[in-house]
Amino acid sequence: MARAQKNSGGSTPAHFSGHETFPLRQMWLKKAFEQTLAGGLIKKSTFTDDSAIAEFGVGKNMVASIRHWALACGIMFEDGEGFRVGSLATEILQDGGLDPYAESPTTAWLAHWQLAGRCYRSTTWYWLFNHVTAPTFTRQELEEPLARFARELDPKHRLSTSTLSRDLETCLRSYAPRTAGCSPEDFAEPLLGELGLLQEVHKGQYAFRRGPKASLHNGAFAYALVDFWDRTAEGQSALAFEAVAYAEGSPGRVFKLDEESIAQRLISLTDFSRGKLAWTDSAGLRQVHRKSLSKEDKREMIRRAYD
Repeated sequence: MARAQKNSGGSTPAHFSGHETFPLRQMWLKKAFEQTLAGGLIKKSTFTDDSAIAEFGVGKNMVASIRHWALACGIMFEDGEGFRVGSLATEILQDGGLDPYAESPTTAWLAHWQLAGRCYRSTTWYWLFNHVTAPTFTRQELEEPLARFARELDPKHRLSTSTLSRDLETCLRSYAPRTAGCSPEDFAEPLLGELGLLQEVHKGQYAFRRGPKASLHNGAFAYALVDFWDRTAEGQSALAFEAVAYAEGSPGRVFKLDEESIAQRLISLTDFSRGKLAWTDSAGLRQVHRKSLSKEDKREMIRRAYD
């Protein structure tokens, strides 16, 4: 939903806080967007003034969380003394836009792509979906491998175990909300929970749900594919199936798609993109080819995902 960010966990600063332990909720991106002034700017003071609690209708910590999620999901980005709202976010969230109340699964998929595919202010999200391969896992089992990843990214930065643990817990609850012995707040419309990417198979034990994703529109898949392509293989006219399915930061990994689902989507891209993306399978060499794609072509993929 934003300007392109660098794609790998090693090329952006490690970030493990800011959400105040609140998973992203359905209306929070809209709440942030509603603060936009003429010219597409949001004042930084919007999130810190005494009036913010009344303006957003939530507590002080939640206001800080809304700010974090709006940045992490690419709704807005730092611009001098304020935040500038992205044009794609405006097209989606404005009144009368593609999805003004963030009700469409496509909005949730785009938010997930930004967090787990682009790794901007969301190191744990990126690491979880790109580096964890165990069939099942607990939060405790993930803490030490995540700490090692954090040290590799920034050897000088000392992160406390409690910070990483809270970030992991927030990440897991974003996709698989707690179901027993928790407050009604824990059930408050987690935007990413509807995607079916992660499930709690036993108390405290999680597993990815791999396979076809019925709510993932081919437009959102195509947008993610081109975004991944632009940031990892810019200038290349062809991309191997293996890269789409298995490379770090790829749609296959980030969306937890199985090989057959990826192949079916890639085959359908020729018609969907009106020939600008094309699948070939010749002599065992499976590739996607691309012609020149304008910014408007990429935006049109998103628009069609909201049809």
